Amino acid sequence: MSKTVLESKELCKTYIVDKYSNNVLQNVDFKLEEGEFVSIMGPSGSGKSTLLYTLSGMDKLTSGKVIFDGVDIASMDHKQLADIRLNKMGFVFQQMYMLKKLCIFDNIILPGYQASKSSKDEINDRARKLMQNLGIEDIANNEIFEVSGGQLQRACICRALINSPKILFADEPTGALNSKASAEVMNELRKANIGGMTILMVTHSEKVAASSERVIFLVDGNIKGELKLGRQEDENEGPIRERILKNWLDEMGW
Repeated sequence: MSKTVLESKELCKTYIVDKYSNNVLQNVDFKLEEGEFVSIMGPSGSGKSTLLYTLSGMDKLTSGKVIFDGVDIASMDHKQLADIRLNKMGFVFQQMYMLKKLCIFDNIILPGYQASKSSKDEINDRARKLMQNLGIEDIANNEIFEVSGGQLQRACICRALINSPKILFADEPTGALNSKASAEVMNELRKANIGGMTILMVTHSEKVAASSERVIFLVDGNIKGELKLGRQEDENEGPIRERILKNWLDEMGW
């Protein structure tokens, strides 16, 4: 029986700009089961990234509830949220944020050292194994400006996974990559999901979203529809899944 790892109930997010209210999210009810790979799609300004950041506790909700791993994160203080994000959540962004003064390997192990859940030797070993699994063990000592965009994003995935999080949040993880690097990164995310990682991803790309097993479509801060694609078992299924997704998005009016 599947377990709900993340859930929102009547989630609302409102920004006040020049004394005017901007209701970015409106009464969003959403569930993410353990081991799922779900994509969030929608037009620009529909609230995709805001939903991701609010569900992860990076942005405060205005009203409603967000339950992560059985706990309402809206009731947590800043330190409690920071601890949960460090220990139980992983993040991959379009912009590949890494510390310029650290080499690739040191950037990857840093969150592990900060969490202090394992010895430094264990963290180092896990980092090496992650880099080997993602095919970037040979750039461990490189500076971040000495590697390709695809390699850097795979390093970001290693960093996101270093503390064995319950969930990986990805915001346009291929948005800054060419088609080859994008395919490489999505292949690694699929592998992580097959290995049991729960993933929630924002993307504008039909090709990228077709890798997920469920797609939700957001319009004006509301979930307008949901498409269940099922788990992708073979890379050759990609074009078929893309066509199914494209037809559904046409029905959604996008």
